[in-house]
Amino acid sequence: MTANATPFRVEAGPRMLRPTWAEVDLSALRDNLTRLSVVLPHGCKIMFVVKANAYGHGAVRLALFAQENGLCHMMGVSSIEEGMALREAGITMPVLVLGSIYPSSAFAAALNNGLSVTVASLDAARELAETAQNLNVTARCHIKVDTGMGRIGTRRPGAFRIAQTLAASSHCSIEGIYTHLSSADADTDYTRLQLKHFRDTVADCEAAGIKTGLRHAANSHAALHLPEACFEMVRLGFAIYGLTDEFHPLLSLKSRIVFLKDVRAGSSIGYSRAFRCKKQTRIATIPIGYADGYGRHFSNCAEALVRGRRVRVAGNISMDMTMLDVSCVEGVSVGDEVVLLGRQAGEEVDAAELAVLAGTIPYEILTSVSGRVPRLYLQ
Repeated sequence: MTANATPFRVEAGPRMLRPTWAEVDLSALRDNLTRLSVVLPHGCKIMFVVKANAYGHGAVRLALFAQENGLCHMMGVSSIEEGMALREAGITMPVLVLGSIYPSSAFAAALNNGLSVTVASLDAARELAETAQNLNVTARCHIKVDTGMGRIGTRRPGAFRIAQTLAASSHCSIEGIYTHLSSADADTDYTRLQLKHFRDTVADCEAAGIKTGLRHAANSHAALHLPEACFEMVRLGFAIYGLTDEFHPLLSLKSRIVFLKDVRAGSSIGYSRAFRCKKQTRIATIPIGYADGYGRHFSNCAEALVRGRRVRVAGNISMDMTMLDVSCVEGVSVGDEVVLLGRQAGEEVDAAELAVLAGTIPYEILTSVSGRVPRLYLQ
């Protein structure tokens, strides 16, 4: 098999005339979710977090695949609009809007689309109960407890009052209660303190006879390394998308060489003459740039794969094009596949490597891949 071959079945996808694309491996998605279901405590449910277009992978396609194959129990999105897009695509399983909803008029759209909503304040609890009563529907909701993230949610006394308000409404059903761990991968002591505050809040509700439904706190790191954080459900993204050890990355970013030239020593490449050729150099141009999410911070430092060899970006990355120094690649030619993120012939450029160069985290690398890059789904 050549370095340019793809040993998968490619699903029908968007028309692709510009040879720049992202491949999303649905088999790896299945493997990761299956593995997680085995390593989690028995009976623990999985919320598949597909916000931000499934972190750049394509929320609708991944959600449909997970639903069709029974790989998770609930979806998590950031906004009502994201949840509505899933419903319109045929997602029927529970979907929780993780963001704080404002204005209150937006509750109606969430309830009309069968979405579960986060309640992070007493005012929101009252507004939700009133909206549900006016629509004569039952609002499924999750109480957000702030145990130290400091973003949205209410501390222990406020969370208890929210639970009382929701429990008193005949049109509200408390489907769950949750918190967000701020430092699960960096500060175990603080994480355990957060979990204590969360358990105490739930205990207050239970002592008053209020059923809080599914408890959930753990992200991927906590789910894999702190069993006490798992409760009845975990909210997973990092591991599902293959950004941690023992799980398979789903997304590869690829292009092809569209222009190849030999330039003399002393020549400059790209805007601001940021790359100077110290000797005769073979430069390849590929049709991808910062408008595609391959950012300028990779200029002159990121490496890509061509014919199984690592090659360096040469010069400043343009809006639509990037140049590579391919002098070391024997037999390089126009049309050769270039892997900017992913594997080729035993070599790999992963999101963590690019994140270090960009001074960010792997999530931002993935979510930066823009909508003009077509996604091809492989099985």
